[in-house]
Amino acid sequence: MIGWAVAALGGSAWARAAIRYGVTALAILLFLLALRRSGERAGRLAERLETMEKAHDVQRRMLEAAARRPRDRDELADRLRDGRF
Repeated sequence: MIGWAVAALGGSAWARAAIRYGVTALAILLFLLALRRSGERAGRLAERLETMEKAHDVQRRMLEAAARRPRDRDELADRLRDGRF
């Protein structure tokens, strides 16, 4: 029964053209969905990279501030007297 229906549809020129256009439309639809998904993934990765860059910048500034800190009490007292703190 199903074989007969497929053979009847496949034998018609109009049916073959409709199937061809349907398969083409399905392929284009699947391509667009895959493209959208990869775009969303790229957006998430870009956001993650931006967040990591901000965190690294904060950490770098903290390390630079730690490198400029007074080494001991005497150096702290000298800075306070000179007004450089």
